[in-house]
Amino acid sequence: MFDIDKWQEIFHTIRKNKLRTFITAFNVAWGIFILILLVGFGRGFSNGVENQFRDDATNSIWIWAGQTSKAHKGMKPGRNIQLTNQDFEAVNRINGVEYITARYYLRGEFTVRYKDRYSSFSVRACHPDHQYLEKTIVTKGRYLNQKDLDDKRKVTSIGTEVVKVLFGNEDPIGKYIDINGIPYKVVGVYEDEGGEGEIKIIYIPITTAQTAYGAGNKINQIMFTMGDASLAESITIQNSVDELLRERLIIAEDDERAIRVNNSLEDFMRFQNLFAGIRGFLFFVGICTLIAGVVGISNIMLIVVKERTREIGVRKAIGATPRSVIGLFLMEALLITLASGYIGLVGGIAFIEFDVLSNMMETFGFPMDFFRNPQINIRGAIGATVVLAIAGTLAGYFPARRAAKIRPIEALRDE
Repeated sequence: MFDIDKWQEIFHTIRKNKLRTFITAFNVAWGIFILILLVGFGRGFSNGVENQFRDDATNSIWIWAGQTSKAHKGMKPGRNIQLTNQDFEAVNRINGVEYITARYYLRGEFTVRYKDRYSSFSVRACHPDHQYLEKTIVTKGRYLNQKDLDDKRKVTSIGTEVVKVLFGNEDPIGKYIDINGIPYKVVGVYEDEGGEGEIKIIYIPITTAQTAYGAGNKINQIMFTMGDASLAESITIQNSVDELLRERLIIAEDDERAIRVNNSLEDFMRFQNLFAGIRGFLFFVGICTLIAGVVGISNIMLIVVKERTREIGVRKAIGATPRSVIGLFLMEALLITLASGYIGLVGGIAFIEFDVLSNMMETFGFPMDFFRNPQINIRGAIGATVVLAIAGTLAGYFPARRAAKIRPIEALRDE
């Protein structure tokens, strides 16, 4: 391995056959480069999907009411389904419910004032557990609590964008804002990863909204989390909720328009499995590319053995052992695969780390909401390069063994 004469001879052979060596090295480097690129591409897809679910709890169930499309138990089709506080309490009693909230929709945007400043914002009426469903991050003060609901307090938690517009640099905690003529005390400020739209929302207690805006016991939506429930357990809970509400609201089992119970965990896992399959396929394509590079090395080494048959004969005639002949060819194969693999490794990592891949995707009009932060496992990439080097060396072993078996007299006769 550390025989200087052998290394000098290997470098001499490489310089003598520059084109052949370049093509071989390019195949190996390209294989590693493509493998890293495909793995990063798959990871970017996965991150994009996870980003789509970042705003809401993934282990949650969301319930919407609609309009019946079928007659059931004497009820005509076309009946509008209305959820109520009693439905909310019934769902809350189902085994497996962790955090639960309802929403009452205050339609449109409300004019909100503070002193001489005003703007239009969405107002969302909900329960305190809504914080966990929307992954709301309280940065100052507090969120809504049960006491606010029980006493029907006129309090609110507002997003950072609302603070910026209405209060500027002034501390909003304890101040009153006017929402369509009704004063609400600001008790908290929050941030949300869901984007700018989510931090422009004003949260108020649902009981306050029902009283102030004449909703009675009406609600528009129910959502809850399921803790660490597995996918199978979440489907069981989903079916229990669906069955309960259809019985309470007199809805046919196959009437999909009347009520919708959506399992976010099921959706999340479906996407995760889909993109896990895509990542696996991309990895398989990358491995096939590497195998093509290894086969290329083997073919090139066969050509090298054929070209250097007479030289091998001379070596063996003056006392070279089969082991030394094999070692010479293996060292050449190892040098080419390691050097070119390293180049492909560095190139692939640089392509991802410097956002070249992301910029290319954006240039070609790919929806970047579904492609985010492509990553590569450095250890995995280095491991792939080492495996390639070993595979390339083994690919060179068989031509080398063939060279070692050549009889000197036959090799010297070769033209």
